Amino acid sequence: MPVHPVSSFSATVATLRRAGCVFAEDEASLLHEAAASPDQLASLVEHRVAGLPLEHVLGWAEFCGRRLAVDAGVFVPRRRTEFLVAQAAALAPRRAVVVDLCCGSGALGVALATEAAASLDRVDLHACDVEPAAVRCARRNVGGLGQVYEGDLFEPLPAGLRGRVDVLLANVPYVPTADVELLPAEARVHEPRVALDGGGDGLDVMRRVAAEAPEWLAPGGSLLVEASERQRDAAVEVLRGAGLVPRVVVSEELYATVVIGTAGRVA
Repeated sequence: MPVHPVSSFSATVATLRRAGCVFAEDEASLLHEAAASPDQLASLVEHRVAGLPLEHVLGWAEFCGRRLAVDAGVFVPRRRTEFLVAQAAALAPRRAVVVDLCCGSGALGVALATEAAASLDRVDLHACDVEPAAVRCARRNVGGLGQVYEGDLFEPLPAGLRGRVDVLLANVPYVPTADVELLPAEARVHEPRVALDGGGDGLDVMRRVAAEAPEWLAPGGSLLVEASERQRDAAVEVLRGAGLVPRVVVSEELYATVVIGTAGRVA
């Protein structure tokens, strides 16, 4: 439903509520903040009411306390994935080589590189994604923090990184194919399917990453992936089968399950 150009804050809230937005007041505040004019506000609200994710309407998402660009058609980083970044920061050595696979907007790599800056001497960040729109968005977010490549998983990475990666972030798609149609329309319609669909049991891409991870990880380096609670045991076996030493960490507050696979150290 269109919003009148002189719409008040309360009218915006009412419009969003009618559209089913649960956090209408918070969203209205952000939309009013983003609008440079009443006409732009009306346009932003119309897009939100039409079902676009709030982050795509605003052009950014908040992740680990930072606003990062998220263009239309790019996967929106989830708050639960902040838990994965926290685990990665705890594992990173003072001079860390970090790779962010399936990087989307680049949120994980950027958050790790900036969040860890206070405790690490240097982060050598490399990120990649198969989606051109995601790569363009990630390059804006990563800026001078590192390099962003376009291609499938490890394929575009410099060969010189083999055996040197301390932290391998892989926020791979893990929704089983049959469940994709059950996702909220915001994700199902407006985010790339390649960022959601993990194959029959949701672990197809994870298997591909785990199979190659040992040749890229430094001794003692770790692969970090997210999974659903029901997938945790299968994900552990995927990482173990690839020769990594797996463990699981869980945040009940964020409803997040992270599986970490660590490469053996050279004796």
